[in-house]
Amino acid sequence: MIKKNRAAISKFIIHKVGNKFNSATNVFSEEIVTFDEESYQLMIPFLLKPFGSVIESFRFSHHANIELNEINNYSSQIFADSSCFIEVSKHIVNHLFEQSNSAQIKIGDVIIALFEDVEYNEVITQAIGIFKIENKIEFFQTYMDNNSIDVAVQKGISTKKLDKGCLILNTTDAEGKIILSIDTNNYDAQYWIKNFLSVKYADDNNRQTQNYLTMCREFSNDIVKENFGVHEKNKFLAKTVDFFKVNEDVNAVDFKEFLFEDKEEEKATFDDYKKQFETLNDVLIRNQFAISEVVLKKEKQKIKTEIKLDTNIQIKLDIDAPDASAEYLEQGYDDERKMKFYKIFYNEEE
Repeated sequence: MIKKNRAAISKFIIHKVGNKFNSATNVFSEEIVTFDEESYQLMIPFLLKPFGSVIESFRFSHHANIELNEINNYSSQIFADSSCFIEVSKHIVNHLFEQSNSAQIKIGDVIIALFEDVEYNEVITQAIGIFKIENKIEFFQTYMDNNSIDVAVQKGISTKKLDKGCLILNTTDAEGKIILSIDTNNYDAQYWIKNFLSVKYADDNNRQTQNYLTMCREFSNDIVKENFGVHEKNKFLAKTVDFFKVNEDVNAVDFKEFLFEDKEEEKATFDDYKKQFETLNDVLIRNQFAISEVVLKKEKQKIKTEIKLDTNIQIKLDIDAPDASAEYLEQGYDDERKMKFYKIFYNEEE
């Protein structure tokens, strides 16, 4: 996540990108934008605010040599000598144009900006922002005509939503430059992340935490629910979240002991599922990593613990109370009605 409190725009330019499939060509600006005060004060939060909640980061990739990654190369040129900003910005748009491999890729305005004093994880650095505006909104504009005020419909860029954007930070770790990305018009998953930026997820604690929780969520659906029912699935998820809440690190052995205790067969099933998950998703889940509290909070919202019954009744369990369902919820079968039932114990209604 970034902080924009001290951020400033030192260079800013807007081009238009076309699409090879509908004969729309690129249109280039020859000079950088000079802001008035009102536009400048509105532009910085418009471009940077969406990245304040971005948790996961990316790193450039290339099958042969990372130096051959186009956006990595272009960003390095600008960071090294900002006098080439205008020329390199055109190369960036041309590269984006070349990725329009289908008619559904939208044309749009491309903003390229050089930021100073962007804060990321307590590091103050430069950043290059690349933003694509694909959708414009209609608004009413009033104007004076023959001593009367008239109204007309115009189209412009909404300050409420950024369609696509990335920040390339002028700071590196063991995996390379740090990149943040957003895509609210995700109509083609390959277009922005893979084809244009050519980036991969960083192998950090954020990513490890997300992968592990995603794997556990899918394991609960595919294995626990199928073999033991929805109630046991929810208990498994609640215990998983509880482990992540009370520990600072994940150790695979400790996690399995906490979840499965002495059930060696279930531990082996979990290990087999982990290998399958890694293969299918092309990821490596480490056996030891620090837990990201920010990711845990975000991923908890994706975990559903409702028990939906065919009698139009739903039972919602608290994911933060892993022992509640075992202590206060019982499942049985009524021979007279020939139906299953849940028995819930409580003191008072809230």
